[in-house]
Amino acid sequence: MSNSLGILGKKIGMTQIFAENGNAIPVTVVKVGPCYITQIKSVENNNYKSIQIGYQNIPKFKLNKPELGHLEKHNNLCLKYLKEYPVENIEKFTLGQVIDINNFKEGEFVDVTSKSIGKGFAGNQKRNNFSRGPMTHGSKNHREPGSIGQSTTPGRVFPGKRMAGRLGGTQVTISKLKIFKIDAQENLLIIKGSVPGKPGNLLSIKLTKRF
Repeated sequence: MSNSLGILGKKIGMTQIFAENGNAIPVTVVKVGPCYITQIKSVENNNYKSIQIGYQNIPKFKLNKPELGHLEKHNNLCLKYLKEYPVENIEKFTLGQVIDINNFKEGEFVDVTSKSIGKGFAGNQKRNNFSRGPMTHGSKNHREPGSIGQSTTPGRVFPGKRMAGRLGGTQVTISKLKIFKIDAQENLLIIKGSVPGKPGNLLSIKLTKRF
């Protein structure tokens, strides 16, 4: 369980930065925060400890009554996204506290979670990295899946069989990405490498846990 909060942000896109030695470094630009603490959960009230934060102000009419009641009960703004982070020491946090880019430092490593790019229906070669069939000598089996089960015993296909289907569009976490640079004025994190999802995707960023 971590003692530091994560933060929510949106992916701007990828570019490259030239290091002092002339190397071109691929980076992802992420606009983060500010986020606001909307709820503090304790063992006494909720049987576990966590901090809920909210991100992105929206008009009041875009929230339903339960959402408005939850946010107004804690004297917060109208926020579109809410997310919880488990925290060991909840005593150092207060309702309405602002969580911003100042919680991170250049050179630190973070885990970035988001929804990956959806690629629609894909076959076994693309989805599961299977090899293709022979292309010559009269073969008709080029990209077909081939046999998927046994005969009499057990006489069925086991659940979880890797086959063609929908590819992407799932939650993905990439760990140990280095914060290359921070622009505190524009609330931008410059992260070395790529992060899941397309530009505009909501990202959850938290410090990599050290063992």
